[in-house]
Amino acid sequence: MLFNSSEFLFFFLPIVFLVFIYLARTGNTAAQIIWLVVTSIFFYGSWNPINLISLFLSMGINFSIGRILSRQDQWRRRGILIFGIGANLASLAYFKYANFFVENVNAGFGTQWNIGDIILPLAISFYTFTQIAYLVDAWRGEAKEYSFMHYCLFVCFFPHLIAGPLMHHQEIIPQFAKLRRREELWPDIAVGLTIMAVGMFKKVVLADSLAQYVDPLFDAAARGEPINTIDSWVATIGFSLQIYFDFSGYTDMAIGSARLFGIRLPENFRSPYKSTSIIEFWRRWHMTLSRFLRDYLYFSLGGNRYGSVRRYRNLFITMLLGGLWHGAAWTYVIWGGLHGLYLCVNHAWRVICGRLGLEGFRESPLLTPVYIAITSLAWSLAFVVFRAADVQSALAIVRPGFTQFSMQPTSTLQQVISESFLGQFYATMGAGVGGYLPVYTLLIICMFICWFLPNIQQYMRRYDPVIGEDYPDAIGLVGIQWQPGLVTAGLVALLLSISLLSMSAVTEFIYFQF
Repeated sequence: MLFNSSEFLFFFLPIVFLVFIYLARTGNTAAQIIWLVVTSIFFYGSWNPINLISLFLSMGINFSIGRILSRQDQWRRRGILIFGIGANLASLAYFKYANFFVENVNAGFGTQWNIGDIILPLAISFYTFTQIAYLVDAWRGEAKEYSFMHYCLFVCFFPHLIAGPLMHHQEIIPQFAKLRRREELWPDIAVGLTIMAVGMFKKVVLADSLAQYVDPLFDAAARGEPINTIDSWVATIGFSLQIYFDFSGYTDMAIGSARLFGIRLPENFRSPYKSTSIIEFWRRWHMTLSRFLRDYLYFSLGGNRYGSVRRYRNLFITMLLGGLWHGAAWTYVIWGGLHGLYLCVNHAWRVICGRLGLEGFRESPLLTPVYIAITSLAWSLAFVVFRAADVQSALAIVRPGFTQFSMQPTSTLQQVISESFLGQFYATMGAGVGGYLPVYTLLIICMFICWFLPNIQQYMRRYDPVIGEDYPDAIGLVGIQWQPGLVTAGLVALLLSISLLSMSAVTEFIYFQF
């Protein structure tokens, strides 16, 4: 059941919400919690009921270990923590990486091992990382003894279960005891619907439109078909924009749907494409994953406490494992390694400028556009590896952008352009589709949104849309603020109408595969 499906939008979410509203009349928090747990389990099981086995086992075992960690002496607690983390990682390794390991062993040693097909439980990476963080916090004495129902809702609450944001127990469990009565829900409903409308527009209208042009180019590269210079850059820039609007759109829909029930989720995106460095990029992109990697991996490796060499080593290892977390493929490992390298170079540049007394030069506002351009190029090229079927396909996409200068549209992209909405629109207007104009139009619109418009958190900051830091007054090119009213309601209705009309086919979110 996808957020952008009619089953979710017109059946599941309205039913869950209306019953929740009814239960809110009495202020019976326990009944509201039970209802949300039951419906979240149904939401998860609707994909494949067999997935419920691994989810139930994971929640039951981790909750029990967490309770033990809060009561045992220091020696036993350390051993129990190691057992708990090891059990979680072993489960993740088996379901997600066993076949990858066997395939590489067979390729390297000429063996023919076969462990059969393994069904990957949906969202196992997300709920496993969430619970590992809980166990570590319980060992540190930072996690209270929560009820089992509260813990279950913390893990499986349907808005964030499938693809995040990655939750921290201290952020969400205390909210369960403060669920509001019916008469206090209307501000949450207005805020939640607005954020959902924006998220759905990002996914259905922007991300899926970009996918029309991007996917055929990556597929053509995988088949060995020629890619020219413009195709190369359309694929490179187009996918970096597609994945942003796809994942950011999912996150907005998750945040918005949770807010309908009076629950605030953490901020996960903060206009990452406005970043002036890779360091800043990872403070703005998939922020809850960045937080997890920093707090539970980078710091555990030693962070920057033991000198520059170990600091760079820890950065590289953290990003390498962060890449592997996304999937069992060498493209994800290389993607993580590239970002690890980027971060090391970025930190080294700051150190060099500091030692040479060039801090003023490095921080000059005149260089901001240059920094944004360099950062954008770096993450766009890395995302090609992330998206490509294999390393050869990634090189087939990137190489023509730097080594060839053919500007004529290839048959692959030209056919896609002619069949796209913008292509047909330009043809109707008499402009024809003999070039890249429809693609350029869409790319420019998307880049304008990324670089010059305020993000949804800035736009709605007066109403605390997410758990996050306060925003500065300067919010981009358009200094507008959200206010409930007829104009806002009309805008939400317009965005939803455009999105629903654009749903010719339900498409999965990119991060659902992780």
